[in-house]
Amino acid sequence: MNLSREFKNNCVNRRNAMATKPTDASIPFMNLGKDQTAAMLNMQKELLDAYDQSSRAWLARVKSEGDLWSELAKKLSETRSAPEALAAYQQCVAQRIQMAAEHGRRLYDDCQKITQTIARSLSNGRPMAST
Repeated sequence: MNLSREFKNNCVNRRNAMATKPTDASIPFMNLGKDQTAAMLNMQKELLDAYDQSSRAWLARVKSEGDLWSELAKKLSETRSAPEALAAYQQCVAQRIQMAAEHGRRLYDDCQKITQTIARSLSNGRPMAST
């Protein structure tokens, strides 16, 4: 009877040990999604960083444009003649056109950076064919 109990305890201990200790065959299964998850998290971090940088740059642009129009209002209130007012307005518009061109370049660069990040993640880090 003692032998039977000892055998039974031994079987239970082996079963418990196997249930708690990963076997060599189960380790790859446990790591199956780790690389993909890490890559996805890295891509999300890159995208959030790009969005954050873009957002900060756009806020700075909005502020600079507001400053530009405030400066025009100040100059217009100080003008004494129509030619002075026209010159102030012309200078402001020229500066605004330059700002719009810079904003367009920045928008293009931001979109390109985000697109490259997404494309790189979809290709799993392999080089993409270029056109």
